Amino acid sequence: MSEQELRRHRCCFTGHRPERLGMPETEAIFGLKKEIRAAIADGFQTFISGMARGVDLWAAEIVLALRDEGVAVRLICASPYRGFESRWSREWQERYCRVMERADLVRFICPGYSGDCFQRRNQWMVDHSARVIAVCNGQPSGTQNTIDYARRCSVPVIFIPR
Repeated sequence: MSEQELRRHRCCFTGHRPERLGMPETEAIFGLKKEIRAAIADGFQTFISGMARGVDLWAAEIVLALRDEGVAVRLICASPYRGFESRWSREWQERYCRVMERADLVRFICPGYSGDCFQRRNQWMVDHSARVIAVCNGQPSGTQNTIDYARRCSVPVIFIPR
């Protein structure tokens, strides 16, 4: 299968960290579950997570739970660089490691930290996807930059909440 054909079945996520979300965590997770199931119904089989705290990790955990239930889905972890999680709380580091261990594919987008590593990771995800699921409060951020990039690339963005 060509890269273009594979891309048609891939969906990625973008969203804020928990402290900037602007909605309860439970509401974000409920919306992610709903939109991931809708994407699967629309033929998406592979999901790409940028592996940041909050939306990215919650989405990855949802995809893995669906896979455990027998749903034919795959997870690609697109981490910006090795050690990305090293300054997080122990709980978030453990969640990150559990997801990375269970992913179908792990990709480190940059060789190390750089001023543009997060933007490069976000663009890589959009460039390999045919849909973006976004949890965004509308404020200037990396999430908003990802949404703007997806729109410039004509990749549809689904917002939570709708």
